[in-house]
Amino acid sequence: MSNYVTPLLLVGCGYMGAEYASVLQALGINFCVAGRSQQSAESFFHRTGICPAAGGLKKYMKDQSVPPQEAIVAVSFESLYPVVKFLLQNGVRRILVEKPGGIHYEQIQELSQMADQAGSQVFIAYNRRFYASVIQAKKCIAEDGGVSSFCFEFTEWAHKISLLDKPAIQLNHWFLGNSTHVIDLAFYLGGMPAVMNAYTAGSLDWYKNASSFSGAGLTVDGVPFAYHADWESAGRWSVEILTKKRKLLLCPLEELRFQQRGSLVVEKMDIEDALDVDYKPGLYRQTSAFLTDASAPLLPLREHVKLCKFYRQIELGTSL
Repeated sequence: MSNYVTPLLLVGCGYMGAEYASVLQALGINFCVAGRSQQSAESFFHRTGICPAAGGLKKYMKDQSVPPQEAIVAVSFESLYPVVKFLLQNGVRRILVEKPGGIHYEQIQELSQMADQAGSQVFIAYNRRFYASVIQAKKCIAEDGGVSSFCFEFTEWAHKISLLDKPAIQLNHWFLGNSTHVIDLAFYLGGMPAVMNAYTAGSLDWYKNASSFSGAGLTVDGVPFAYHADWESAGRWSVEILTKKRKLLLCPLEELRFQQRGSLVVEKMDIEDALDVDYKPGLYRQTSAFLTDASAPLLPLREHVKLCKFYRQIELGTSL
C-alpha cells in the first residue's frame, strides 16, 4: 500500500498505539513501534504480540541507519507537538498525527510552517470523518444536491470529566483536544466557515474559558450554520445536516437517522459498519486512506490551521 521501502513508524505504545497496531496488522503493513518506558512496551506486547523499541523516539531514530519516511503519531496529548516536530526535523515525509496536533493553536501553526518548509505532508487524525455513518451521510448529501443548512452540539459531561484521572494540561485544553472532534466533523460535512459570531458564558473549576457556547455563521458557499453546547447541563455530541429533501441526524455520531421533508417520522438508516465494529470506529478506513494516498477525507495540517481560527473563536467567544 505504501510507496516507501522503510517500515512505517508507529510512535506511542499506549491505548491508541495498540488500536493502530491492530489495524496495521490487519492491513498487512510492515511497521515498527517506538515507545518510551519499558513498562508501556511490555503492556503493548501483551496486548498486540508486538515488541516495541523502548527508550524514546530519539533513541529509536539514532539506532536507524535509514530514517522512516512515514509515521503515525499516537502519543499523549501533551507529547504530540514535540514528537511531530522531531520527526519533521529528521526527514519524515508523511505523518498522520492524532488530533489536535498540539496543546494550543500556536504549536499547530508552527508545525504547519515546518511541514511546508520541509516539503512533508502532515494529516490530523479526526477518525470520525471515516465513520460508516458519515460516509453514508456524504452520499446522501450528494444525492440531495448539497447542504442547505446545518447545526451541531458539542456538550461535554463536565460532571463526569472532572472525575477522570487526567493531567491538568489535558483538562485545561479540553475544547481543543476533545470537542473539536464533533466541530471538525460538522464543518467537514457542511463546509468550511467563512464568517461567524460566537458567544460564551460561565466557567468550570478545571476549564476556565467558558462552560456554555453558542454561535452562528456562514460557510464559504453561503450555507448558514449554528451551534450550541452547555457543559453544565444535559446534552451530547450531535450533527444535523439539512438538504432540500431531508434532515440527516448523527446522534450518536456512529449512527445515521433521517427525516424526509413533509414527514414527522425519524428513521434509522442502514449502514455498512462492520469495520467500525471490528476496530476502533473510523480507524481502519482512516489508516488505509493515509497509506494509500487517498487523502480526500483526511485533514491536511494546513487546512486544520484554517479551522483553528474558528475553533479559537468558538472557545473564546469572539466574532469575525
